Amino acid sequence: MTTETTVERWGTFELTLAGPADGNPYRDVEFGADFCHGHRVVPVDGFHDGDGVYRVRFMPDREGEWTYTTRSSAPALDAAAGGFTCTPAGPGNHGPVRVAGPRTFRYADGTPYLPFGTTCYHWTHDEDLKAEEETLRTLAASPFNKVRMCLLPTLDMEPPRLAFPGQGPGRPRPGGLDRSRFDPVFFAHFEARVRDLLELGVEADVIILHPYDRGHWGVDDMSPEEDRFFVRYVVARLAAYRNVWWSVANEYDFNKAKTVEDWTRIGQYLQRRDPYQHLRSIHNGTRMYEYERIYDFGHAWTTHQSIQHWDARQATEWLERVPKPVVIDEIGYEGVLGRRWGNLSGRTLLRQFWHGMAAGAYVGHGECFPEQDPDDWAWISRGGRLHGEIPARIAFLRGLWEESPDDDFRYFSDRPHRHHDLELPDDGVPRTVDLIDTWNMTVSPLPEGPHRGTVRVPLDHRTDLALRIRKAT
Repeated sequence: MTTETTVERWGTFELTLAGPADGNPYRDVEFGADFCHGHRVVPVDGFHDGDGVYRVRFMPDREGEWTYTTRSSAPALDAAAGGFTCTPAGPGNHGPVRVAGPRTFRYADGTPYLPFGTTCYHWTHDEDLKAEEETLRTLAASPFNKVRMCLLPTLDMEPPRLAFPGQGPGRPRPGGLDRSRFDPVFFAHFEARVRDLLELGVEADVIILHPYDRGHWGVDDMSPEEDRFFVRYVVARLAAYRNVWWSVANEYDFNKAKTVEDWTRIGQYLQRRDPYQHLRSIHNGTRMYEYERIYDFGHAWTTHQSIQHWDARQATEWLERVPKPVVIDEIGYEGVLGRRWGNLSGRTLLRQFWHGMAAGAYVGHGECFPEQDPDDWAWISRGGRLHGEIPARIAFLRGLWEESPDDDFRYFSDRPHRHHDLELPDDGVPRTVDLIDTWNMTVSPLPEGPHRGTVRVPLDHRTDLALRIRKAT
């Protein structure tokens, strides 16, 4: 039996016990623990980690003394008791991200959070530590504070191992997975990368299911029981890390083996199993510039709207329909692929970021430059290095937004106006007005301020300009 005696608030307490290894412990052995703080009791699922090793992880959210008692169908794991002290959160630890309003997020300690996400679907699946370390270095130097990443493989992948073990020696074989048990080595590797992101202050948006298998591995058409079995194990292993978000599925509507009702049931089950109520959503597919099937985010199990769409200006409509924050996790990628979603110019994608911000939404990044480096095929798939024009410009945007999240922004996109007549609020408070060149990353205060009434702002027929209006102090 191993355990810690002190854990910081929103850190991870882990209890390890030895138990049965015979048969199929993943299915045959029920194991968990009840954590108590005063009169409050938090039940948490544990998990089998292979070779008769059992673990239960817990994220305390209150300082002080906690006690625990295990519960199990196996006598060797039942009624183990102990405790630990929860100390104040350390530097940089703000707790998990929560929804703070119909358009906003905050960390649990009240610190504002603005999601600037990127996509690296399978950066952990090759188990190439050199490549993964390069991805982490790139993220550390980037403006991105959230990464979308998959648990399951696609049709074209040949990973060294998967979430489920293969039946037989060597690499997993198509159609040969044993979906009644898990590969703990795969999960240990995956969660190590989640902890690396945690150290960088980056949220891990974990995509649990997706439709890209087409029966090859046998993971996109699992039965409802298998789906729940998988979700429960994933939550038991990962939920105690404060930087985890849940995406039930990527492009859920491309999966023809499941109905919308099936996805709703999976989301509701995820909500019940997660003792910390991490952020939860589901992501739609789209035929670019033709149609989309956005999920009904009015369902109570969703915390925010994870949307795929090519026009961020529509966020105003989505927010009016459902008062939950909009994160356009996929709007298209900067790159040179032969697909419409993967060959946006830097200016085109940056304009969507600004349209989204002006509409009260958050836009996600991705890029596809396979010709830049044969060992760095595409950032959206395997991570590596960034080659696009807009990461620095997204950093500029993030800095502006974090500096003044409550200020008013007006964005002119590709329209080369001669000037703009700005009507300022008639509330007796003067305003300062800044002219922002979003591409060249400059901020120029409008002279002769502070201003009142109507102000004519010269734009000189230039594109990619914006205005920032703030109360004078």
